[in-house]
Amino acid sequence: MYPNVQAYDRGVMFNPDGRLFQVEYAKEGVRKGATSLGMVVKNGVVFVAHKNAIDPLAVPSTIHKVFRVDAHIGATYSGMVADGLHMISVARSNSQNHKLLYNEVKSVEALAKDISSYMMQATLYGGMRPYAVSMLLGGIDSAPRLFEIEPGASFLGYKTDAIGAGKKVATEVLMKEYKDKMSVDDGIALGMKIIKKINEGKLTVDDLDIGYVEDGNEYAMLSTNEIEKYL
Repeated sequence: MYPNVQAYDRGVMFNPDGRLFQVEYAKEGVRKGATSLGMVVKNGVVFVAHKNAIDPLAVPSTIHKVFRVDAHIGATYSGMVADGLHMISVARSNSQNHKLLYNEVKSVEALAKDISSYMMQATLYGGMRPYAVSMLLGGIDSAPRLFEIEPGASFLGYKTDAIGAGKKVATEVLMKEYKDKMSVDDGIALGMKIIKKINEGKLTVDDLDIGYVEDGNEYAMLSTNEIEKYL
């Protein structure tokens, strides 16, 4: 046991064991967030997310978990809502600024790197806290790509990934049923199956956000009527 352990809990600094307590707390916030999934499919990337609207008086259409970042990029998040919405805004601004400055679309990996660098600032300076959010960022540049950026600011590419409270269950299903050459429809259906399993079948169109980007088309969101076909 080290003396003054609480001192390492007051800011983002390493304790003698090499741990960052504030980053660990942020990751715990992500683990308590509603489940979100991302999948690279044959010609694109699919996102399926659970909204988890707890307040019965809330208007479901005002709750969003899947977003268009650019014409070729989408994203979803799990964790603290305010942090998630802020990071979506950062991603959009970064992508648009690159387009205005260089007259070209930004690659998915380059955007993931920049978001990772932005989140890292909150792990370096006093008076800041890490962002309690993990983001799945995916899209098409030369090929379909998917990345996860986590509160510690590291990022990694995936074929398919899950974040949030249902990550363990989702990962088990994805390892068994995900296939590299799945169609967009098959990817959405698998995502719906996983979210339904996590929530023990209690699911309505108001509980879901689904988006996808497919080669040759811009990023699109499914309407409630389109989501209902998969339930």
